[in-house]
Amino acid sequence: MAQIIEWLNRTLSFAYDNILSIAMMILLIATGIFLSVRTGFFQFRRFGYAVKNTLGSLFNKNTHEKKEGSVSPFQAVTTALAGTIGTGSIAGVATALVLGGPGAVFWMWVSALLGMVTKYSEIVLALKYREKDKGGAFTGGPMYYIKNGLGLKWLAVIFALFAMVACIGTGNATQSNSISGVLDSNLGISPLITGIVLTVIVGTVIIGGVKRIASVNEKLVPVMAIFFILASVVALVLNAERVPTAFSLIFKEAFNFKAATGGVAGYGILSAMRYGVGRGVFTNEAGLGSAPIAHSASSANEPVKQGLWGVFEVFITTIVICTMSAIIVLTSDTYLNAYSVGIAPSVNGAALSSAAFNEALPYVGGIGVSIATVFFALSTILGWAYYGEICAGYLFKSHRKVAVWTYRVIYVAFVFIGSVAEINTVWLIADCFNTLMALPNLIALIGLSGVVVTTTKDFFLRQRSTADNQSE
Repeated sequence: MAQIIEWLNRTLSFAYDNILSIAMMILLIATGIFLSVRTGFFQFRRFGYAVKNTLGSLFNKNTHEKKEGSVSPFQAVTTALAGTIGTGSIAGVATALVLGGPGAVFWMWVSALLGMVTKYSEIVLALKYREKDKGGAFTGGPMYYIKNGLGLKWLAVIFALFAMVACIGTGNATQSNSISGVLDSNLGISPLITGIVLTVIVGTVIIGGVKRIASVNEKLVPVMAIFFILASVVALVLNAERVPTAFSLIFKEAFNFKAATGGVAGYGILSAMRYGVGRGVFTNEAGLGSAPIAHSASSANEPVKQGLWGVFEVFITTIVICTMSAIIVLTSDTYLNAYSVGIAPSVNGAALSSAAFNEALPYVGGIGVSIATVFFALSTILGWAYYGEICAGYLFKSHRKVAVWTYRVIYVAFVFIGSVAEINTVWLIADCFNTLMALPNLIALIGLSGVVVTTTKDFFLRQRSTADNQSE
């Protein structure tokens, strides 16, 4: 078994490092730039409008209203956020810093700034081309706008197939693995026990379908995000004198041609870009095509209004939460002592973030990260369970109920498998299938960019016309 795992690690590592990650990085950045230009840099011009109509609308009852067979716009957002504010914000960022160096954070920011318009475009297309079933529920996602918009049914099937498998790795195994790892290192809880408890919890929730998942995440996501942000602010205040140095390292290493831990010329900047963009996508999902599946279930009628939440999601997950997480690691002795002598830290992933928090907040930091990791990862597991079952239902339309229930059983089983699996293998599988599911989606975004532009212009023309009529 050990030899098989070692061979699998080598094979996946070669494929991801030399082919998939580079293709993903180039296509993600190119798509983000292309959509930014086509929409007149919508994410910057309309950022204020997006904040006003997302954060500013939280106390609007329409945001929380849901129609028969659907979920409310806010529940759709929190389900999508549950998939993004996961362990990528803790373990993923730490892994990027170890493998890509401090410069990875800069490229994470670049991917986020471009990802704002990418995710906006995904959601607009998802709502525009979604379908309604006999029960009145909306179903959508990249496979639907690839099929109904581009007319490429075969490409839609490819996306759904890769996404279904990616959900098991990205949204499930990596998350349960991070939970078991951090509970083992901080509290001494056996991964076996963690796996059993997690399996029971996840199985109980996802049996209820999207409505129960949305209901749980509606309550879980805001609490966990506020908790983590407040804990991070306290840690950064206590480490304030090191913060400028951390930012200096980020900008210095972003364009450093020599890797932080040695290596050939040119490897440093390539590694920083690859892991920065890769982990950025892992945290905000812009370009993957996963979040639009959740947004499609919303009762919202306006694609553009729901799309604004995509801008907000990327901003809050990567620019705010991931940056805080990264700076805390970069101001820790655990990371800096290893970095100063050109070696990797003794710990990685969630354990590195936990050690960094524990330095800033002795005795409580590690426990705080443990709690955050558990809730972040649990919400992600629940969110991606819905993505996967929608893909399974799409692939096996004639036997949809059987396909969905079969997928749920397999998904729950992998909660346990991920809890006890080897961390590097889990992350490699997730990275590879993230790339494979993203490629068809990015092709569709480029091909349907004109629809995004037209839909956006039409919305704001109607808004302007309504405002003019009200002022008369």
